Amino acid sequence: MAHVITRLIIGGAQENTLHTVEDQHHLHGDDVSLITGPGIGPEGSLEPRARAGGFPLHILPRFGRSIHPLHDWTSTRQLTRLLREIRPDVVHTHSSKAGVIGRYVAQRLRIPAVHTVHGASFHYGQHPLAHRAYIAAERWAARRTAKFICVADAMTDDYVAARIAPREQFVTVYSGFDVEPFVSPPRPREEVRRELGLEPHHVVVGKIARLFHLKGHEFVLQAAVPVIKANPDVRFVFVGDGLRRAEFEDWIAGHDLTEHFRFTGLVPPTQVPELIHAMDVVVHTSQWEGLARVLPQGLIAGKPVVSYDVGGAREVVLPGETGYLLPRDSVDELVAALLDLAGNAELRTRLGETGRERFTEQFRHQYMTARIREVYQQVLESACHGRQDTIGEPRV
Repeated sequence: MAHVITRLIIGGAQENTLHTVEDQHHLHGDDVSLITGPGIGPEGSLEPRARAGGFPLHILPRFGRSIHPLHDWTSTRQLTRLLREIRPDVVHTHSSKAGVIGRYVAQRLRIPAVHTVHGASFHYGQHPLAHRAYIAAERWAARRTAKFICVADAMTDDYVAARIAPREQFVTVYSGFDVEPFVSPPRPREEVRRELGLEPHHVVVGKIARLFHLKGHEFVLQAAVPVIKANPDVRFVFVGDGLRRAEFEDWIAGHDLTEHFRFTGLVPPTQVPELIHAMDVVVHTSQWEGLARVLPQGLIAGKPVVSYDVGGAREVVLPGETGYLLPRDSVDELVAALLDLAGNAELRTRLGETGRERFTEQFRHQYMTARIREVYQQVLESACHGRQDTIGEPRV
């Protein structure tokens, strides 16, 4: 297999891809390569981890997120040469640009392509022209796709509604990760809270996301004013960094709430479990997502979650069972949910324990990888029936 992804920054799609490649190499002994652009970005890089993985890693120096005709043409030619050398049975693409270029090259080389939809390239908040252009590109690439893997049923619904491909071309495989640190934190909760300047009586509401547009931090800030007025013991922790940090810090200072907020800045993925365990509630107010990994991560850590009803959130945020599912961009409902949880420790415990029981096994990365290999096998069997002379015997 050859996996193609635009860049190896720290993010859910990238960690999903890297877990898949690592498991295929280490657990299943597959002949697997990873092809990507440079892991450059304010989010941090997963390149060092990939280089230590023991599998072939190929960096296309001109492969980047932004559209650049000359660079993209160069990357297409480089990818074509690479895949001719590797001769994989399956090309598995991830992310928007890699998904389009990778599937185009795979078709030219008569290699079946599988594409994972981590989050739709067309989404809420886009300019209408961009929205239509992305849908057109996805329809074009879909004709070169043997199978789609979606990280949530909601992604399939979006793609079918946009007439990208028929429903039978899709399968849902939830994005797995290493669940053990979320079940058993690497450091004691009390120690992490002390480092953040949090007291035992504080009720900590945490949000894990880049400080970027569409991530919805502004709604947490708006809700914080009445929440803190009603319950001064509430503290908010923002995990992550980004372009809007100074803007948020100025807003908090202007509302005299500085003592109620903590910013951790950019942290490595290995630190996320201990930070979630230091929280009492996980809040996720993004305006657009596939299925945010922080939601199952919070539940597996035994924390109740509060999320806007976007993407696949409703598949894990079950009202009355694991958390609160709210209308996108709502503030009054967010205030009510946070005050309910802040004032009721028994409710927080019950919702969190239910989430851990329901989702721990489902989100293990080993389970994800096994399901993905089943998809490959189906694709190869179908391809072999029609084109034995081209594909050869499956090596998966």
